[in-house]
Amino acid sequence: MVTNSATFGRSGVHDFMLLRATAVLLTLYTLYLVGFIAFNDITYQVWTGFFDRTFTKVFTLLALFSVLMHGWIGAWQVLSDYVKPALWRGLAQFAVVVLLLSYLLTGIVVLWGV
Repeated sequence: MVTNSATFGRSGVHDFMLLRATAVLLTLYTLYLVGFIAFNDITYQVWTGFFDRTFTKVFTLLALFSVLMHGWIGAWQVLSDYVKPALWRGLAQFAVVVLLLSYLLTGIVVLWGV
């Protein structure tokens, strides 16, 4: 059996399932937002009240995690396919991880006011 050391124990099936699960969650989140916007007269007070709900905050955080997982898997696949030198691929992956973590921290601060 051939083992690819660049996968860190992941498999294509695992990535496929994660991508599908995150896509479903993002679809539900999009429908949640579209439904709210379609049935409400949006003002600043209504919008901030909507995001003050714990359910909306948790759902938004799950959607953010989904976007980040989706982005990481996509970036990893593109980089592993098209960037052949290990050093450059490692640096690019590190840059993507730093960027995604900064998005996560920003999202947490914006949502929860930490």
